[in-house]
Amino acid sequence: MAQRIFVKVMGFSDVERHALNSVFRLSEQRQTIYSPWMPDAPEAPRLALIDGQSYEAQLELESPRTAGLDIIWVGPVAPASAFRAFDRPISWIEVLGAMDELYAPKDPLDFDLGFEDGASEFIEPEARDHRRVLIASASRDERLYLRAKLALADLTQADDAETGAQALELARANAYTVALVDFGLPDVNGWAFLKELTSSYPAIQHVIMTKSDASIGEHIRARLSGVDGFFNKPVHPGRLQELLQKVL
Repeated sequence: MAQRIFVKVMGFSDVERHALNSVFRLSEQRQTIYSPWMPDAPEAPRLALIDGQSYEAQLELESPRTAGLDIIWVGPVAPASAFRAFDRPISWIEVLGAMDELYAPKDPLDFDLGFEDGASEFIEPEARDHRRVLIASASRDERLYLRAKLALADLTQADDAETGAQALELARANAYTVALVDFGLPDVNGWAFLKELTSSYPAIQHVIMTKSDASIGEHIRARLSGVDGFFNKPVHPGRLQELLQKVL
């Protein structure tokens, strides 16, 4: 059952508010929904998202209306009561991860875009032998690059697809631990393809996507769509390797 979390927002620039509104809007598509709190909202807020550099920040901290709320702080000199604090420039993906840590249903396999530690330590050797990966990209060079990175993560069982249609056919015929797919496959719409891929059976445990020049809104939408990693191309090898190690 879906739950709605009302968020009291204080401060932030117009550009930052625009990105935050994308988080609110796109969260309507999933189980944990975030909405900006207004005085006429049907429920009290549960979270205060505070711009520490705004003039009202200190007033809100001292207000009894903020007592009992979870607090996420942006800016220097975070109060001890803050659940998380972030510096500028704001990574809204990380802010969303902190919000989900508080309110989203806990999934032991959710490694939250690579920010958590320790997932790979608990995988039994027998389970490792059965890991299989789907690589989908129109670029042969990109597929070879991803294969090389998989080999460094001790993954040798991988299938290639050049198109979205081939990828979906493989996903329906095989059980994959991870899918590494390019958002820009030539024969499919990226978001429609992602929805089909994540609803395929057998279910793919983890999906990692790549895209040229992805916007912050696309990164947020991917996170809310269940994508474990969404990388701008060319993919940073260290970040991809770290993510693979955590999920595998």
